[in-house]
Parts: sequence; structure tokens; C-alpha cells
Amino acid sequence: MAKQLIIVESPTKAKTIARFLGKDYTIRSSNGHVRDLPKSTLGVDVDDDFSPSYVIPTKSKKQVAELKKLAKEADVIYFATDEDREGEAISWHLAQLLKPTKAELKRITFHEITKEAIEAALQNPRTIDENLVDAQQARRVLDRLVGYELSPLLWKKIAYGLSAGRVQSVAVDLIVQRELERMRFVSGAYWDLQARLQKDQQNFDAKLTALDGQRIANGKDFSEQTGKLKEKSDAILIDAKRAKELQGDLQDAEWKVSDVQEKPQQAHPAPPFITSSLQQEANRKLGLSSRDTMRIAQRLYEEGLITYMRTDSPNLSQQGIAGAREAVEQGFGKEFLSAAPRQYKAKSRGAQEAHEAIRPAGAHFRSPDAAGLSGREKDLYALIWKRTLATQMAEAKKLIMTVKIQAKQAEFTATGTTILFPGFLKVYADGAKADILQDTLLPKLSVGDIASLEELTPEEHTTKPPARFNDATLVKTLEQNGVGRPSTYASIISTIIDRNYVRRIGNALAPTFTAFAVTQLLTKHFAHLVDTNFTSKMEEELDQIAEGKLSWKPYIKNFYSGEEHFHQQVEEQEDKIDPNKSRSFTLPHLPNVEIRVGRYGPYIVSESGNGDDDTHASIPEDLAPADLSEEQVQELLEVQKNGPKPMGQYPETGEPIYVLTGRFGPYLQVGEKTDENPKPRRASIPRGVNPNELSMEDALKYLSLPRTLGAHPESGKDVVANVGRFGPYIVHDGDFRSLTKDDDVYTVSLARALELLAQEKKGRRGAKELKKLGEHPKDKKPVTLLEGRYGPYLKHGRTNASLPKDIKVEELTLEKAVEILAEKKKKK
Repeated sequence: MAKQLIIVESPTKAKTIARFLGKDYTIRSSNGHVRDLPKSTLGVDVDDDFSPSYVIPTKSKKQVAELKKLAKEADVIYFATDEDREGEAISWHLAQLLKPTKAELKRITFHEITKEAIEAALQNPRTIDENLVDAQQARRVLDRLVGYELSPLLWKKIAYGLSAGRVQSVAVDLIVQRELERMRFVSGAYWDLQARLQKDQQNFDAKLTALDGQRIANGKDFSEQTGKLKEKSDAILIDAKRAKELQGDLQDAEWKVSDVQEKPQQAHPAPPFITSSLQQEANRKLGLSSRDTMRIAQRLYEEGLITYMRTDSPNLSQQGIAGAREAVEQGFGKEFLSAAPRQYKAKSRGAQEAHEAIRPAGAHFRSPDAAGLSGREKDLYALIWKRTLATQMAEAKKLIMTVKIQAKQAEFTATGTTILFPGFLKVYADGAKADILQDTLLPKLSVGDIASLEELTPEEHTTKPPARFNDATLVKTLEQNGVGRPSTYASIISTIIDRNYVRRIGNALAPTFTAFAVTQLLTKHFAHLVDTNFTSKMEEELDQIAEGKLSWKPYIKNFYSGEEHFHQQVEEQEDKIDPNKSRSFTLPHLPNVEIRVGRYGPYIVSESGNGDDDTHASIPEDLAPADLSEEQVQELLEVQKNGPKPMGQYPETGEPIYVLTGRFGPYLQVGEKTDENPKPRRASIPRGVNPNELSMEDALKYLSLPRTLGAHPESGKDVVANVGRFGPYIVHDGDFRSLTKDDDVYTVSLARALELLAQEKKGRRGAKELKKLGEHPKDKKPVTLLEGRYGPYLKHGRTNASLPKDIKVEELTLEKAVEILAEKKKKK
């Protein structure tokens, strides 16, 4: 019997495939990419043909060695990595590395990890698609060239450690431009009236929409630049005075129905999910970031529950359509099926119709309750399941009733909706969403009917600035502009957050002050690189490489040293950029405030005139640029010039308590920082608490941390409660436990702490603690053995080291663990 080796890219995927195949197959994971460009050097031959120099990362060497050994013994090797460009490149790199002497190499792909799909793939192998590999290499080399050329420039001209990227810089620019729009925005105010009316013992609401035959202004009628009505607007503006006059004038009016319109309406289901629409919907409905959405979807795919989640095609296979229609008929009845199977086509030119939309895997869809899931995995699967079923359900039919009611010179409008047939809405109507099928009924009204006034209320409205991007709206904008591809949206957002260009404020993405400085430099000196049209054109050219219509190395050469002359442009612009100007800027709403970005973050500069006595005041890093006000600027400078004013005295020592603002926001400090007292007692002020309104009681509560709860009954050592980087926790003799959302770090008792400490410890990402080995002889920090996703490993501080296979867990000693950790640090 031939020895057959199947290589995939993830352990979970390998485990799922193993469930469907017998002992004739050996299945192993590559654990992602096995080769990449080196980290410390450019890794691209820019002096010749732009060939990349690939290396095996340290973390992959052990896995590559095992795969080489298995490859020597195999008769057939199947590369079963994902079917996109990254997956194709992983297979290509594996083929380059393994170079088997006798084994036959075959490439297989499948849209879903089911027995039928895998068996079909094994029966229909192909060769590695060199065009897809070239497209992936081109993207990787392009990103490396842009990053390695521009990043050092940013270090010299703004601050060390900054980075620029071909796509990330475009995303940051979009977010910065939206923040500038918010700064330039001028709010407008308008009033209207809300009437509570009654007819035949039934109350209903109506809103003022016209006065003396003229439409009443709403938010869309206002200019964002002036806060006033647009010049061409035909609407009239009602102010507070006029609204109150109308309120009094209409109290004795006759409220007569002047017009009734009934209009049938059909609602159609949305197309099945593609990568971008899944990220948008998961963000809107589940509050998931793009990165979390893709991480969970990856798990669902690898566990055989959904089809491949990186796709730009809304096309459903015949199996997918049949599975959806079967689930609709069984769950809701034949009357809820669409008259004919529904199919969808991609809007974008470059979409790959051979791929399939994201749907439940297999010919027979598992319901969310039957899929064996819980938590966010179940929520995301349910989102995909419902969306897929909805595509094959009948349209929802509604009857919209619009009623005009005249009261003297004022016209009010009331609207009601009757659901005639729920159609596809039925699949969404469960739990909290059940009201989606509720009618908004008006009483039976005809022209000439008289309603009675129950209540008339003036309402003030103010126009709002453009909303900041969130994951959903940013992905939508990137997609509309052709920037990035389905597989890159999540990594784009993750990158700009990880590199401190963007910060999350709730669900919104707000730029940092550093983002403003970097965008200012790039826009001024490399405008085409942050232009969406230029980046979109590059994406189309990468698609042409994937289609075999363009050669990748000549394309890269043309960008770097040919007609695009990117390298030459960087060299020319470097001499023109003044670092003092590039790290300094003003904001539209604070034109007289100079802001600079330095090594330790953003700060305000108040010039004295002679330069030496300039006042520099740090800006809290969690403050978004558009939220910085003139009052805050003056307060920050005042504290910096004259020192803080104490808010009271610390009872235990009599020292003053100061409210200070640092790089990471407002905090409390007891006493002055001096040579004798280099580390005064400090406590962060929780996010959302206004430092100016802080009470002495709360200040002392925050300063009570860390709290000693008492001695552990077994060791006699203290049990302490505190707040750290990952939230509130308790600690005893180096043994940490996170507090739950129901625990309060300021009131948690010793008994509760002991209860938590008695529970089995789990590390981050679900790692299980196997045993404590003792204290490291050098720093006395604990050395722990944990069971992780890929097996047992040692943890000491920030160092993790896998346990060698020849060492048994029960035989491991502290001395041997210290040796293994030392070897890992040496390799680092």
C-alpha cells in the first residue's frame, strides 16, 4: 500500500480531516508559513532581478524537519492548504523545501472540510498554481520594499519605531481624514413637534413635516461647514421660540386627516456572506472586530462547519442551494421557500466565481443548536446559517400606510406598517429579534376623520458630525475603493491598531496624534502612496499576475526602479523633509495650538519666545485628536507650568493627593516624586471617570490598591488584590488568578480569593497549568509547566519554551527546566 502524506497548514484542520480518512493517510500540519523574508534584512535582490531570499523562521524549523522526514518515506504527498494565494504559496514553499526523491507531489483544494469534499479533492488533484504563487510573492515583496524604504525615513523625521505600509497607510489616511471632517464640522440646531393623537381609543404618533405648505428642515438640510441651512434648501427652519408658539397655537386646533396612502412593499433577502460582508455584519450585530470574526470563522471552517471563509464570491453551489432549501422547508414550511432557487453574482470585476459564498458546510445544514457550539462560535455560525437560509426564502410582504393630518397651518405625518407575509424575516425573528415581525399599527383612518390631541411636545435636534469608522464601515470603504482583498481586511485593521496609529474608542476607530504626523508627511511627500486610486490599481495589477497576464518580477522592478522610481523618490524626498516640521502640526479646530509627536508620545508646545522656556505638556494617549478642546489644552499647560493643585490629603501619611495627567491618561499620586521618594503611590483613574469631578472617597478607593486581603492559611503569605494590564486579579506567592466580572477588586474578600486560588489555573488562550516547578535561581520568578494547544511548554516571565519530546512531564525537574529556558533565550 502506498504511503500517502497530506500536509495542511493548521493542527485543527489536520484533526478534522483525520476524522474522515483512514489509516492509509498520514496527516500533518505545517503550522502556517514555513518560509518568509528575513526580519533583519531587506531580503530582496534589488540590484538584479528582485528575487526574494527566503529563510525558515526559528519557530518552523522543528516542524520542517519532521515534514522532511515524513516526505522521505512517502510515495504520494498531497498539499491540502487553503485555496487562496496564501495557501497556494504555503504549498509551493513546502514543495521547495521537501524536494522528495520518490514521492509524487499533488495539490488538492476544497471549499469545505467534509468527507465528500475531501474524497472528491483526492480524486481530482492538480499541480500548484504558479500564477497564484507569483501574485502572493509580488504582494509580499511590494509590502517589504515599501515598508523597508519608508519606515527608516519615519524614524529619522518623526520618531523611532514608526512604520509605513502600502495598504495600512491608506487605511490610516481614511481614518485621519474622517477625524478632520469631525473637527471642521459645525453643528446646526432645529426644532420640530411630536404629537400624540387618538382615534377610536387608540393612540398613535405623528410628526410635524410641513408648515404653510413648506417642508420642515431636518438634518440633511444643513451644511456641515457652516451649521446653517444649505443655500439651495427649500425647507424652513423652526427655532425654539417658534416651536413653543406652535405648541400653544395648535392646542385648540382641529386635527383632520387630509390624505391616506397605502402602498404594498416587498423586502428581499441580502446575498450570502462573502468575507467583507461577514466582517461587517459580525461587527454590527455581534460587536466582533474583524480580527475576531476571522479567527472564529477560521475555527468553524477547520472544524468542518462552514465553507472557506476567505472569498469574494456570493455564488452558492448547487449543493449549497439544495441544503438551504431543505433547511427552510423542514424548519419553516414550503410556503416560506422562494418561488425558484436564488443565485447571486459578484459585483466586483475580479471576484472569483469558482469560489463559493460562506455557508454552512455539507449537503445537509446543521442548525446552530445541533452544531455543538457555544458562545461566540455559536453566534457567528448562527449568523451564517440564517443568512444562507434567508437567500432561499420568499420575499417579505408589507403594507405601508402614510397618513397626513392637518392642524391649522401645520401638517403632521404618521406612518404604520403591517406585515402581510414575513417571508425571509421569519428566520431572523427569534429571541430579542422577535419584534422584527411586529406590526406598527395605526387606527383605521380615512380622509376627513378627526383625531383628538393627547399631547404636543416640541423637540430640539442638533446635527451630528460624521461618525468615526468602525470595523464594519472601514471594511466597506476599503472594499468600495478597491483597497486590499478579502483575506487582508482583518490584518489591515489589526496592524494599524497594533502599531498605535489607531485606537478603539468603544466600537469606533479613532486615529492617534502619531497617525496625524505620519499621514501629514506621507500626504505631502508621497501623496500617491496614500491615494486610494493608486492602491486600487496595484490590487488590479496583482490580480492580473494571479491570472497569468502580468509577470511579477518586471512589475516589481518597474515600481521600485523603473517608471514609478519609488526608491529614487524616497532618496530625493529625504533631503527635503524637515524633521522639526514633520513632527509638528495643528488641528483645524485648534489652529493656534502646536502639537508635536516625540519619542514619548504627543505633546503640546507653548512657546515663550526665547525657546529655552517653552512649556511642553503631554497629551493623554487615549484622547482622540477631535476630542481635544481648548479648555483641556489650557489645563494641561497650566499644570505643567505651575504644578498640580492637591485635591486633599492622604490619611495615612498626611501627604497631598494630586490628580495628574500622563501619557496613558489621568492618574492619582500621593506626594511629590523626589530622590528620597522615587516611586510615590499612584493609581490610574478608571476610563470614563471625569478627573475634575473626582470625589475624595473615590480617590482613596482607587489608591487602596494593591489591597492585602490577609494571609493564606497554608503558606502564611499575603493574598493581594490589584489591577494589572489584563484587568483585576488576585495573587498569592506568584500564583495569579483573574477576577470575574461579578467580582469587585475593591471589595473582594479573602474567602473569595481563596476560592479562586483553589480553582485549576488556566493560562492565556486556555492553556492549562500542569505543575509549578519552583523559583528561577536568577530572578526568583516562578517557572511553570503548562499544557497548550501544541503540547506541554515551560513559562518563565515572558519566555515560553516547548518541552522536548524526549523529556517526560513527570520526570521534569526545575534544574532541567532552567536549562531548556536558557537555551530558548540563547536562540532568541
